[in-house]
Amino acid sequence: MSADLAFMSAVELARNIREKKISSLEATENFFQRIDQLDSQLNSYLTLCHDQALADARAADAAVQSGSDLGPLHGVPISIKDLELTKGVTTTMGSAWFRDRVPDMDSIVVERVKASGAIILGKTNTPEFGLSGTTENKLGQPCRNPWNTERTPGGSSGGAAAALAAGLCSLSMGTDGGGSIRIPASFSGLFGIKPTQGRVPRYGGYGQPAANHFSQSGPITRTVADAALLLQVVAGLDSRDVTSIRQPAPDFSAGLADGVKGMRIAWSSNFGYAAVDPEVAEVTKQAAKLFAGMGATVEDANLKLDDPFNTFWNIFATASYTSYGHLFDEGRNDLTDYGVKAMEHGRTVTGADLSRAIYDVDRLGRQMDEFFDEFDLLLSPTMAVPAFPIEQRPSVIGGRKVDPDWGFVPFTYLINITGQTAASIPCGYSSDGMPIGLHIIGPRGSEARVLQAAAAFEQAQPWAGKRPGVS
Repeated sequence: MSADLAFMSAVELARNIREKKISSLEATENFFQRIDQLDSQLNSYLTLCHDQALADARAADAAVQSGSDLGPLHGVPISIKDLELTKGVTTTMGSAWFRDRVPDMDSIVVERVKASGAIILGKTNTPEFGLSGTTENKLGQPCRNPWNTERTPGGSSGGAAAALAAGLCSLSMGTDGGGSIRIPASFSGLFGIKPTQGRVPRYGGYGQPAANHFSQSGPITRTVADAALLLQVVAGLDSRDVTSIRQPAPDFSAGLADGVKGMRIAWSSNFGYAAVDPEVAEVTKQAAKLFAGMGATVEDANLKLDDPFNTFWNIFATASYTSYGHLFDEGRNDLTDYGVKAMEHGRTVTGADLSRAIYDVDRLGRQMDEFFDEFDLLLSPTMAVPAFPIEQRPSVIGGRKVDPDWGFVPFTYLINITGQTAASIPCGYSSDGMPIGLHIIGPRGSEARVLQAAAAFEQAQPWAGKRPGVS
């Protein structure tokens, strides 16, 4: 079992497989050995695709030997969040209701991952229907953080992040409807990017016709270059998703070495409404200052926004009830407490409430568009706190009372509302050794710029060589 192979970047692994220096089968078997040894401590996977993955790896190696055309992720082992439908593989969506469901189709994302040549190792743990910022459900034990197994890895892509951070896959696909890529990336010392709304088609993602246009699938990776590569694979128009961006996706890798010289970058410690742990605020503030040393202009944005949570919650919860209310009505005892809470709220939202929320979405989108007329990027903490003990969500942050369910994610849901792109990048550690993430936010359509800035920060303050205790 090789830790060096397990933590090799996906870009490097793909190159080594193409050059016949490493076989896909060798890499895949190594990950399964590590999963067998380590995942009992983390519960990062819900379902493993052991036999199919090994067969696919052998086929990938045969294609290399025969000189066949190879996809950009040919032979590279990847994990898929269990909100994505996978043909012939159990897809639970983190719910006991679907513990035995085997779909007869792939989501668009899974279609594209397969077409890239990647090897799907399995489906990663997620809270029920992706409705929580931590990863507990009624399918089994909570998912745990490899930096400290008493702490949460975040959610809802908690299993995706835990598996990647521990070296149990080369890449992870997550989804983000209120922060669900960026939360676990921040908590687990990884890079994660939520693309612009519509950049990655979502048909077949949840498998239900939810009226939720906040969610995007996206990469969780150990390097920025890996994220650019995976985003290139899954981005682009698909007519089955009416929200899909019609313009071709840019080359996300092309500008990674261009730096940030000349960029106008704003910093905000709290958006004007967020309660933030002082240590998180200080670590992220110092990280933001590094961009000035790299040639950017960095200034305090002095943002004074109103907390948009009620707008987010009315739409998010309504979508939950629209998609899964039939389960709520049939047997709420089989649902999680947070699932019940979301659906109970969703079914009480009136047409007038929803109309006002949709108006607020438009208003906030315009407000942020105008902000980015003045700035290229906005920086903030990704999370209000470092990762906390499992099922002990903070009710007080920075001396202020907050809602335990959502108070620790005040920065992420705004970006889902406005449809913009944002990434979380590791920027330091708390006094007790837990990772802290810096939030890099760009206007709609600016994934390449966000990745460019993230790559510059990665070069200035590398993190990929640091490994958690469970690895």
